[in-house]
Amino acid sequence: MVVMAELTKVPTMSIPLKEATGPFVLALDIGSTASRGGLYDATGCPVKGSKQRLSHAFVSDYDGTSAIDADQVVAECREIIAAIVDFAAKKNVRIDAVAMDTFAASLVLVDASGNALTRAITYADSRCADYVTALRERVDEAAYHARTGVRLHTSYHPARLAWLAAEYPELLARTKRIMSIGEYVYFKLAGIVGVATSTAAWSGVLNVHTGEIDKEILDAVGVSASLFAPVFGPQTPTHPERTPWPALNGTPWLHAIPDGWPSNVGPGAVDASTVAVAAATSGAARVILPQVPENVPAGLWCYRLDAQQAILGGALNDVGRAISWLETTLAPVDPAELGERLAGPPDEDVPAVLPFFTGERATGWAADAKATITDITEETTVLDMWHGVIESIAISYARIFEQLSDAGMAAERVIASGRVTTEHPEWLQVLANVTGATVIPLAMKRATLRGTALIALEVINPGGTRAVPPFGEPFSPRADAAEHYARLRRRFDELYSTLVDVKASAD
Repeated sequence: MVVMAELTKVPTMSIPLKEATGPFVLALDIGSTASRGGLYDATGCPVKGSKQRLSHAFVSDYDGTSAIDADQVVAECREIIAAIVDFAAKKNVRIDAVAMDTFAASLVLVDASGNALTRAITYADSRCADYVTALRERVDEAAYHARTGVRLHTSYHPARLAWLAAEYPELLARTKRIMSIGEYVYFKLAGIVGVATSTAAWSGVLNVHTGEIDKEILDAVGVSASLFAPVFGPQTPTHPERTPWPALNGTPWLHAIPDGWPSNVGPGAVDASTVAVAAATSGAARVILPQVPENVPAGLWCYRLDAQQAILGGALNDVGRAISWLETTLAPVDPAELGERLAGPPDEDVPAVLPFFTGERATGWAADAKATITDITEETTVLDMWHGVIESIAISYARIFEQLSDAGMAAERVIASGRVTTEHPEWLQVLANVTGATVIPLAMKRATLRGTALIALEVINPGGTRAVPPFGEPFSPRADAAEHYARLRRRFDELYSTLVDVKASAD
């Protein structure tokens, strides 16, 4: 049964239907913890009463597995769409477009009958780690990075495909199509075949300069480019004539995109002057550019979004995931007490941490990196451990900021959003202290879902008036914190150089 989104004191910008104006977008978001959907009006505001949510969880194991049943996600999306279509019908509202975002870099092998041969492999799956090392011996990684904007890593397709080809050749032999989870949902629900430019880019198989599938890397792993669907930009939606919902037949469906793009658009970080910091299960710092830059720093990625735009930044595997580990494996803490500690002056007795619970992406790309908590004494408390983990996450973001600066990005503002920011807003004080930047919290939930609706609206209603999202009070760097965090950063770098296999992450 579909459940409505839980009540919260954090706004979602929702408005009554009587205040909404068309056109209307049915937007879907497949996240790490749930599938969600809602109806959005022309201003980018969700219509009250339309939002739906179904929880799910990735299957994980000690061997590095991080996956989810692809058909389960299809069933969730079918139920969510049905509920929104029913809501629209009862309110006499026409749905003018369908759009979807998903967690990025997913992979599903699909057979000739259109059925999944595997679960959807997620960005956090590290079973192909050995093949990252093997590929680095066969592939010029610097040249690959220059062509595609990404590094060799477990979160991208090349190492996964090399792993599947070596250990599960019978599955690849039966494979008709390699899909993302969004493609699979669209194919199952509406017979749509096609991959969004941004989805192919986030998978590590798109030439970021040409916008075409990068055959060179696929040849290196022994997989045919014909297994990938044609690439489409967001300005080229499809219009399925037969769906389970007659009201959606002939309606434009925009090809499913990765959640990183709408995570910028939802809060309004849509140009090179604004860095968006996302802090959900995973995390990222990103900036949207009007074109692909000539050079991408080695620690960052650059994904093509459409015919012109690109997004530059870096991602962290473990942000909300690290918080969940603290809650379930260590012990919960009082949020108010934690907030007071994070917002207060520096504490010299906090443990030093490397927060790589499921390996590292930006900036070192050491897929087999492990989390480390050190400098613990008998006086160390659970609250100290929380503080140390959050400080280390902030330092990980600062490492991305430094390389963005190296690329010439002089951001005028930083906007932060995501579950961790909503639940623990004071962590932004630590982020401000570490980066030296003033950080503005987005004071709303579901910014990514809203961003997906806004991207669709720019296709069906270009130049329309959009609502401005609400923001909280900014967090500025504390003057008394600079020396403390400089020392903490040196300790982080010392631990990193000692404990992380830097050879594996080098160009």
